[in-house]
Amino acid sequence: MSAVRRAMALASTTFSTKSGLSLWCPISPSLARRLPARFSPIGSRIASRGIVTASFANENREFVIIGGGNAAGYAARTFVENGMADGRLCIVTKEAYAPYERPALTKAYLFPPEKKPARLPGFHTCVGGGGERQTPDWYKEKGIEMIYEDPVTGADFEKQTLTTNTGKQLKYGSLIIATGCTASRFPDKIGGNLPGVHYIREVADADSLISSLGKAKKVVIVGGGYIGMEVAAAAVAWNLDTTIVFPEDQLLQRLFTPSLAQRYEELYRQNGVKFVKGASINNLEAGSDGRVTAVKLADGSTIEADTVVIGIGAKPAIGPFETLAMNKSIGGIQVDGLFRTSTPGIFAIGDVAAFPLKIYDRMTRVEHVDHARRSAQHCVKSLLTAHTDTYDYLPYFYSRVFEYEGSSRKVWWQFFGDNVGETVEVGNFDPKIATFWIDSGRLKGVLVESGSPEEFQLLPKLARNQPIVDKAKLASASSVEEALEIAQAALQS
Repeated sequence: MSAVRRAMALASTTFSTKSGLSLWCPISPSLARRLPARFSPIGSRIASRGIVTASFANENREFVIIGGGNAAGYAARTFVENGMADGRLCIVTKEAYAPYERPALTKAYLFPPEKKPARLPGFHTCVGGGGERQTPDWYKEKGIEMIYEDPVTGADFEKQTLTTNTGKQLKYGSLIIATGCTASRFPDKIGGNLPGVHYIREVADADSLISSLGKAKKVVIVGGGYIGMEVAAAAVAWNLDTTIVFPEDQLLQRLFTPSLAQRYEELYRQNGVKFVKGASINNLEAGSDGRVTAVKLADGSTIEADTVVIGIGAKPAIGPFETLAMNKSIGGIQVDGLFRTSTPGIFAIGDVAAFPLKIYDRMTRVEHVDHARRSAQHCVKSLLTAHTDTYDYLPYFYSRVFEYEGSSRKVWWQFFGDNVGETVEVGNFDPKIATFWIDSGRLKGVLVESGSPEEFQLLPKLARNQPIVDKAKLASASSVEEALEIAQAALQS
């Protein structure tokens, strides 16, 4: 198996990893978090025995968040809701933008101009969670200090200081690490950074891809997961020759059953998308101008391409925090049920955190916007109040594709729970379909495509309560609606 194929296969199994133990960490001293800012022991200049400390670049020092993604935006809102943001909170981000709803970058953001693409400030947090749009002015109004385009590159946990890329020295009382993930990349030696090769994690990445799509004729997408499916659907909107290449034998293998994957693959084929399954990449080829021209497979065949998108997973953005306790089996910074690391005063949330999944009694790391939002809120509430309830997350995944104007069919599915045990599939995909996962007689997970709002609201109740269901009765249901009624009735039995 080639190195590239191994990387792609590893990325595809992140969700199903089940290992690790719960970690207890000491409660963080919040450094007089309830005192007015003027009494804070980490004020702008601290005098002690006649000696004045060196100045720091940030004025707000009681709480510092590293990272400017979804988790940072929802954490900021929670600080504001608790009256602890003004003059106290600083956010440091490598991007030029205030926190935004990152999922848009592989969905509506990639639509062509005539199909009403999403653009900032339209999807700043927290609009995706039904909250207020937090523009840069919102942060100013709330007294939150923002440091843009200057990632943290160094940390001294004993001195509670940070160093940024430009050399700024920052001070913190309590630190929240919300750095998310970085895209897994192909190595340079096989063409991973050729002009025309794209990875998507930030607005700048998506802008670069849009520029290529506007001039492209043939697009190859490497990876059959969320990124691959969503980018391929967007490429269809540009009327481009589109091919998806991946090493597995089906789309989204970590979640979809073979039958469900087959139905989605047929939908994509109807939209002109081609598939090359069970394939590994040997290298990306370049033309005389240095731009990518083809994808060469391990079997020696090539696929012409003037634009290549690599979507083979992501890695936790640990950066300068590698000296913190890490979870070596699933990656990420190890935290407890309140998102405390083993180092007092330091927390980790969102994609970068390896946390105890209480409902299934295992350690996990979740790369999803829903977890980013909820973990941020839970962490900040625990930090600021007497809230000590352990985070009790229910895994949730969704995707929306082909939602642009003129699409023959808009697709939206939601999944809640755990994809373990036997499966029962109900429905014919047009207009909808449902898949139920049953283990030892209990309903463990459920996915519904094109459900109604009421049906989608039922799914987390089913997955969390795990009712005992009659598999044969469920399988005999004549429609998705009837199957969900059977499952709902099991909740009351």
